[in-house]
Parts: sequence; C-alpha cells; structure tokens
Amino acid sequence: MTPQLGKLLVLIGLGVAVVGAILWLGGGSLLNWFGRLPGDVQVERPGFRLYVPWVSMLLVSVLLSLVMWLVRRF
Repeated sequence: MTPQLGKLLVLIGLGVAVVGAILWLGGGSLLNWFGRLPGDVQVERPGFRLYVPWVSMLLVSVLLSLVMWLVRRF
C-alpha cells in the first residue's frame, strides 16, 4: 500500500465525518429537497409503496465523478 493511498483514505474519512457531523447537528434541513427532485418516482397505493430516486442518484453520481476527477487531477 502506497503512502498516497493512505493519505487519500484518511482525507475521504475526514470528509465523510465532517458531512455526517453537519447533518447530525441540524444541517439536514438544508437537504430537504434531496429525494424530491423532478424525475424521482414515488407511487403510493394501499398496501404498496414504490420509491425510485432516479434524478437524485444521477446527481450523486455526477458529484462523486467530479470529486474523483479532481482527486486524480491533483
């Protein structure tokens, strides 16, 4: 294992911890829109509930791809 990989894992862990702390301490109200974007499918019927967050997961995928591109670039 290379030292750069260790540093990257520590930075990713710290980033996840910071985001978790922000959400835990009340920042979750900033993300009320997430999961309710146009294109997210939600069907509710008696005895049946279907939720498919297509657009939300597409947004997560684009953001993670951008972060990984920036990590590789620097």
